[in-house]
Amino acid sequence: MIRLLIFVCFALVVESVQAQLDFSDEHRISSTLLDEMVDKVEKGDYENITSVLIAKDGKLIFEQYFNGTDQNTKHNTRSVTKTMATLLTGIAITKGYIESEKELISKYLKPRNPIKNPDARKDKTTIEDLLTMSSIFECNDDNFFSRGNEERMYIVEDWLQFFLDLPVRSYPFGPKPDESPYGRVMSYCTAGAAAMAEVVESAVGQSLDEFAKNELFGPLEIKDYNLHHTPLGLLNTAGGSEYRSRDLLKMIQLLAQDGEWNGMKIIDKEWVKKATSVKVNAREGVDYGYLLWMKSFGKETKYDAYYMSGNGGQKVLSLREKDVTVVITTSNYGKRKAHGYTDTLMNDFIVPAMD
Repeated sequence: MIRLLIFVCFALVVESVQAQLDFSDEHRISSTLLDEMVDKVEKGDYENITSVLIAKDGKLIFEQYFNGTDQNTKHNTRSVTKTMATLLTGIAITKGYIESEKELISKYLKPRNPIKNPDARKDKTTIEDLLTMSSIFECNDDNFFSRGNEERMYIVEDWLQFFLDLPVRSYPFGPKPDESPYGRVMSYCTAGAAAMAEVVESAVGQSLDEFAKNELFGPLEIKDYNLHHTPLGLLNTAGGSEYRSRDLLKMIQLLAQDGEWNGMKIIDKEWVKKATSVKVNAREGVDYGYLLWMKSFGKETKYDAYYMSGNGGQKVLSLREKDVTVVITTSNYGKRKAHGYTDTLMNDFIVPAMD
């Protein structure tokens, strides 16, 4: 009986260790390809890379900082933190605050003024429509003339009202939703991602900062961060907020581990599966889930990945088949080649090194 108890306790300890991210130095690897990558980054071949972290099988195997940063540096990864809305929505659904992503956003949103451009089709907008950037609101950050372009939102105090007041969009340059794969047409909309903070905060009935701290940061032991807020003081799920690279790695690792951390279910496995599966085509070769991008990386052999992405070439990703998670941070904000640089790091160095 004693032996059985010892075995059970040992098994639980092993399971606990395997269910979280191991940062100990003993797992670091030596790789010619990764050495070459470091050399090129340090020479400036890929501008302003600030960190590269790689974990495999839940163990940190590579960690390098550049351009004056270190393990304690908090990085502004811009739209990477849109995915915070996905994580917090998943937790809210797991805990029963939200029934499902199919619910109407109108159930939770409380506009502060009468809504302009009223339309019955806008009233049918679901949580999933916002998470997939495929709502009917005329909102396109890639089109400067769009009424919902994010640059117009930033100069307005009430971001939720800005979003809800938008008119219904048309589809002049491509197929309509019912003519498209997955029945959706994506239009990159930061204002919709920002509105998700209002949805979740209303659903959970408490400050979204506190909800994130108690239900996500606490279990993942994320302690050192700078949260960004909207002009009205709500957690900004449009982007911004600053985290250490190791903590960004924890967030993607949580998804890679089907929402479990240190033996606890943080997010339901089914929600993770939904969030990390294709819901809409973004452009040729790139798809989108719930505020997560999806495409393949590699050189001779390519592997599917889902990832958080942000201005400057930021990437926080999971290679499904290889059980590998990666964080690449940069300060290449607004530069045309920024994503090309980090794609190259993935394709030419990191993925081949994992092979």
